[in-house]
Amino acid sequence: MARRRPVSNIRTAAEPTVFEYAALRVVPRVERGEVMNVGVVVYCRALDYLGCRTHLDERRLLALDPSLDLDGVRSALTAVDAVCCGGEHAGQAAQETPGARFRWLTAPRSTIVQPGPVHAGLTDDPKSEPDRLLNLLVK
Repeated sequence: MARRRPVSNIRTAAEPTVFEYAALRVVPRVERGEVMNVGVVVYCRALDYLGCRTHLDERRLLALDPSLDLDGVRSALTAVDAVCCGGEHAGQAAQETPGARFRWLTAPRSTIVQPGPVHAGLTDDPKSEPDRLLNLLVK
């Protein structure tokens, strides 16, 4: 009789795992339909990981709209970071799971900072994806 290997749902770092991500974008003037990516939010359910990175190119944004409220954009990105991290600064989302916070961050909204569509991928290291995607989609 063949020996059965124990089944485990614990992943090693070398095993590819599914992750989801969305770009964060600024829409300075909705009527013009212009957007600029300013960050990414990444979620990996298997590892209960939620992370985000942002980069604000103020000169480029002001080229789209010289009257843009940059302080408002910075405040919105700070709020995204707070919700992503959880804890007392996350407001109503403070006690939510990383998955629930990801869904909250990627829900459609009509504010100046909006999430793009959610995409999926495979990765060996979910914690490296925010930096990789920031370089690919934003910088």
